[in-house]
Amino acid sequence: MSDPITLNVGGKLYTTSLATLTSFPDSMLGAMFSGKMPTKRDSQGNCFIDRDGKVFRYILNFLRTSHLDLPEDFQEMGLLRREADFYQVQPLIEALQEKEVELSKAEKNAMLNITLNQRVQTVHFTVREAPQIYSLSSSSMEVFNANIFSTSCLFLKLLGSKLFYCSNGNLSSITSHLQDPNHLTLDWVANVEGLPEEEYTKQNLKRLWVVPANKQINSFQVFVEEVLKIALSDGFCIDSSHPHALDFMSNKIIRLIRYR
Repeated sequence: MSDPITLNVGGKLYTTSLATLTSFPDSMLGAMFSGKMPTKRDSQGNCFIDRDGKVFRYILNFLRTSHLDLPEDFQEMGLLRREADFYQVQPLIEALQEKEVELSKAEKNAMLNITLNQRVQTVHFTVREAPQIYSLSSSSMEVFNANIFSTSCLFLKLLGSKLFYCSNGNLSSITSHLQDPNHLTLDWVANVEGLPEEEYTKQNLKRLWVVPANKQINSFQVFVEEVLKIALSDGFCIDSSHPHALDFMSNKIIRLIRYR
């Protein structure tokens, strides 16, 4: 066993062996640590490589095992592919190509299921009638909830490029609210008659907008119409076997499928 070697990859430290780093002699790492290429050092004397330190763990593990191991929710395939190309680990490049083909096939056939719930809530707020005179008012508001599940992570990203929350006067993509790559829960309110704009911020009431139409979604009917437009453009169609027609027409459940 050779002495351990510590690498500084983009500021992240890894410790491994010379045998691991030269396990693929034709790679850039093989050339670096067999003396065919010069190596740089950081202030601590560690070998320094100015590349992404986070994804290097997957490259190092491949050098150790000759097997590509990625988490199920891995979201940086493009970055890892570029890093593998930089290090010129040819078997890893081939393994990534096979993985991308596998993911592409899985994405072609997909299911989308949306469960909708709606309730009425009373909101209390103050209204300024004069410089020093305020009155307490209340109004009923519609609160909407959409629980979205899709086997296609890419579709949820597409949805996130079209639907935005309006909060604190700013629009923010719904993708920041993804619970996991396949699951998204949306909660928003319709416009409340007479409610001052600043009260939405004070009471943390989010509204939902669709872009680029720049249209606010004030009802489930509008929400369903917009989601259907996005889903149908991505190759989905209505699943005729589920749910029951009455559920679909009453906007309780939407289930769509895609076969490619």
